[in-house]
Amino acid sequence: MPPAERRADLVESARRSVAAVWRIESARIVATLTRTVGDFALAEDLAQEALADALAQWPETGVPSNPGAWLTSVAKRKAIDGWRRRERYDDRIAVIARDLEAEERRATDETDLPWDPDRIDDDVLRLVFVACHPVLSREARVALTLRVVGGLSSEEIARAFLVPTSTVQQRIVRAKKTLGAAKVPFAVPAREEFAERLGAVLGVLYLVFNEGYSASAGDDWMRPDLSREALRLGRILAQLVPDEPEVHGLLALMELTAARFPARLDAAGDPVLLADQDRRRWDRAAIVRGRAALARADDLGRGRGAYALQAGIAECHDLAASVDDTDWDRIVVLYEALGRLAPSPVVELNRAAAVAMADGPAEALEIVDGLVAGGALAGYRFLPATRAELLSRLGRTDEARAEFEAAARLTGNDRERRLLLERAAELE
Repeated sequence: MPPAERRADLVESARRSVAAVWRIESARIVATLTRTVGDFALAEDLAQEALADALAQWPETGVPSNPGAWLTSVAKRKAIDGWRRRERYDDRIAVIARDLEAEERRATDETDLPWDPDRIDDDVLRLVFVACHPVLSREARVALTLRVVGGLSSEEIARAFLVPTSTVQQRIVRAKKTLGAAKVPFAVPAREEFAERLGAVLGVLYLVFNEGYSASAGDDWMRPDLSREALRLGRILAQLVPDEPEVHGLLALMELTAARFPARLDAAGDPVLLADQDRRRWDRAAIVRGRAALARADDLGRGRGAYALQAGIAECHDLAASVDDTDWDRIVVLYEALGRLAPSPVVELNRAAAVAMADGPAEALEIVDGLVAGGALAGYRFLPATRAELLSRLGRTDEARAEFEAAARLTGNDRERRLLLERAAELE
């Protein structure tokens, strides 16, 4: 192989290795650095500088046996160098130096890392809470969580949410500045704040998962990679806070919903609705994991929260042999409980869809018409789409066709728009 081609192969191999290590280890690396240097923004910058060094050095030296440890050590040395340049010789340098000496003494052990891989460290949990701090906007929380906890690049986040890369980068920069200005501590919230702050964390994961489940815009109906990232972070969180039932409830919801992903698209990438899906293609292992997570939430004995109730609904779908065999009465009851616990017009709309299956479209249409009159879901594409389905079942085809067309005008997703217009055309 010519030297130029060999060099290009080495560079590409190093790039793939850096990307893989960052995706897997980013949360631990940034969390370890944040604890060490006491500054979240600085820790993330140091980690990025270490990644740049890896891209420059690994094509020549090869990938280290412990790449995560290598990146952490390089970042710590950069912190020391920065403090030295600013003549800030203090105890922090001594602490880092002792850490580095210990790591170097263990460098011959290929299994060694600057953390215990079998123990979930509170540092990662602290990092999650920092990334989802309430001083940040929802968009900033999502971007920062996916960036520093999920290990996604700015380009990947931008593609996922169909925004320019520069927009994502600006959100992340502003988020780090906001956290610094607010002097947000690198700490798990106090007990009296924990529930509210954990709710923000779960809300971010729920939002990310749902955007992957049903993309709000673009050419693809789903973005499974985005949902899988939320699911991966949910699994990590369930290990970090094993005694919080709603963490397991959200994990159960994501597992049980993701189980249906293999059957939600046809070969051309077009939507396959629940009634038409080949249930043999559903991921049975994911269903088992989801039911185990839901059982764990129940075993904690504090009753089901909003996520666990939704997981119960997903479980009903996953266990049914067909749409007709689904326990729709139970789903209606679960939606009623969810509506009392976390009332919202979206929950009421979903309850109406379940009522249509359990008791018929006429009763469900009364619920939907009440939502239309209330105006809370104006501009929400699923409202006219649901009303269209009910009208179609009642034989009111002209009205149904108009509602399908109205829903098509409201969606930003190209494949969903085509599906809605096809449903309207079927009623001609």
